[in-house]
Amino acid sequence: MKLAQLFSVFPQLRWGETAGSDVQEITQDSRQAKPGTVFVAIRGNSSDGHQFLSQAAASGALALVVEDDSRIPVDYKGAVVKVPNTRRALDVLAQRFYGNPAQNLFCVGVTGTNGKTTIAYMVEAIFTQFGWPTGVLGTIDHHLGKHKWESALTTPDALTLQRRLKEFISLGARAAAFEVSSHALDQSRADSLPFAVGIFTNLTRDHLDYHHTMESYFAAKEKLFSDLLGRATTSVAVLNTDDAWVRKTRVKEGVTTWSYGQRAADFTFRVLKQDLNGSLFHLSTPRGNTEVNLPSPGLHNVYNATAAIAAGLAAGVSLETAAMAMSGFYGAPGRLEKVPNSRGLHIFVDYAHTDDALRTVLRALHETRTASRSAGRILTVFGCGGDRDRGKRPLMAQAACEFSDVIVITSDNPRTEDPQAIIAQIEAGVPTGWKGQRLMEIDRRQALSTALQTAREGDVILVAGKGHEDYQILGTQKHPFSDQKILTELLKD
Repeated sequence: MKLAQLFSVFPQLRWGETAGSDVQEITQDSRQAKPGTVFVAIRGNSSDGHQFLSQAAASGALALVVEDDSRIPVDYKGAVVKVPNTRRALDVLAQRFYGNPAQNLFCVGVTGTNGKTTIAYMVEAIFTQFGWPTGVLGTIDHHLGKHKWESALTTPDALTLQRRLKEFISLGARAAAFEVSSHALDQSRADSLPFAVGIFTNLTRDHLDYHHTMESYFAAKEKLFSDLLGRATTSVAVLNTDDAWVRKTRVKEGVTTWSYGQRAADFTFRVLKQDLNGSLFHLSTPRGNTEVNLPSPGLHNVYNATAAIAAGLAAGVSLETAAMAMSGFYGAPGRLEKVPNSRGLHIFVDYAHTDDALRTVLRALHETRTASRSAGRILTVFGCGGDRDRGKRPLMAQAACEFSDVIVITSDNPRTEDPQAIIAQIEAGVPTGWKGQRLMEIDRRQALSTALQTAREGDVILVAGKGHEDYQILGTQKHPFSDQKILTELLKD
């Protein structure tokens, strides 16, 4: 693409000697600003791309996109674009550079504190049953069928996102399901996407180290519905109106709104049967009623399936096809993922890393245990990440104790914090007078071993916090660590 074509959308443009040049790459990393590239100076939390403008210019960048042009060398001969917000400019440039691939995809965006990954995978299952190859971009990975790419962020930066969508198109994708994080919405990473469906699952405490207040956190999530929806030919907002925060959501005029939940909603479900092997529920929708047999346990997964079915119906999938897809859905990796064993234990690995998510998963296990009249106990292994919101640490302990008979407090990803100090802050939240058994073990592998040694036949073990992750962050380094693999090794021993 010619530089002039790429920058035709920006009125405040100073041309140099490179107007007719071909753009080879767009980058926000000054180390990659070689000849033929456009460098976009992004202001981050720990660094500012404007500090590297001289380096980018010296490396031969064709153009510089900036918010502040005072640091551009006076002898720079390339094009200069000064904009109010370089993150938004990067999104526009990436979209144009990669040929706006999203316009050829049915895009579903899922946001909320919990449930994003599972719903994205459920949407994929429904669309696949419908005959639409569907790409997924989220926390676990980016994938389309057997093609997989690593994921560094829940929602990737604008360049990675647009490049990935172009790759999806080249592989025959008809749709894409996105986990849309509050960070991505706040940082304009997904502003150019023509979402046909937006799903809002719930909102509970998380990421307050970044957003500072729940109101700010909510405002970031709400942007998907108040600003981004409405660009597709038809757009539908799917809202969990059982959640108090979600009920406050402003939806852009002209966008269809569908509510879902257990009462007074467009998509209303009623659980008929529930155990550790899944749920059977009745679902009433604007397109008729059906029964859904879902082999993923927990009431929260009934909510997730209902939202995914609504997205399917918005895309023109029949209710029967959507329900059939859910009957074969056994869960996303690391989301109440079962660990097979011959000891008569019910072992699950889950990504729950907020107090609400942990409480939700444990409540589901408690309710299914009660419904099946099991005498088994619930043992919960969990911790909290370092260098993140410290206020939720005692709340995690409160949530764990609410439905657990035994808790094992251990390390999650301690990062640069003292893991013993993190554990102490978690333990402070254990309610006075709680009658369960409390164990502490810094080493996560040993904590898993302790849980297995403590458990007896019929017990439920929940290992929470890391889910699909196959690493543990100690200091600033990632070390191989998978809860599933280590549990399997320990069970063999």
